[in-house]
Amino acid sequence: MAERSATTTWQGDLMSGSGEIEEAPSGAFGPLQVTWSSRAEESNGRTSPEELLAAAHASCFAMALAHGLAQEGHAPERLQTSATVTFVPGTGVTRSALTVVGTVTGVDEDAFRAAAEDAKDNCPVSKALGGVEKTLDARLQ
Repeated sequence: MAERSATTTWQGDLMSGSGEIEEAPSGAFGPLQVTWSSRAEESNGRTSPEELLAAAHASCFAMALAHGLAQEGHAPERLQTSATVTFVPGTGVTRSALTVVGTVTGVDEDAFRAAAEDAKDNCPVSKALGGVEKTLDARLQ
């Protein structure tokens, strides 16, 4: 079992206030500035929960896909993965669109897409996103 943590300090109201995501205990990132406008409008050098969620989804999906392909005897040479998370004010996170371009020897497009669909459905972050729409564009390079 692994536990990870992060801490944010917020000051002020939602619309004009601001927050700081403190340096992660791992030292891998932070401090990061966050505001409502960086979440719902322009980022202006600040992050948002959705940007961090997109990073988490892209990396989790890539790991799951790499594992699935390797289990079938086709460890990928490279998986270029992105996630675009849609946030609708008043509604919340509505969608995460995954895109992956893979370099994998010995796998055809259909097998690659099938492995990618399985990773999309079963990576832990996808499961945590529950009823959020998840789409996938998967292709070999």
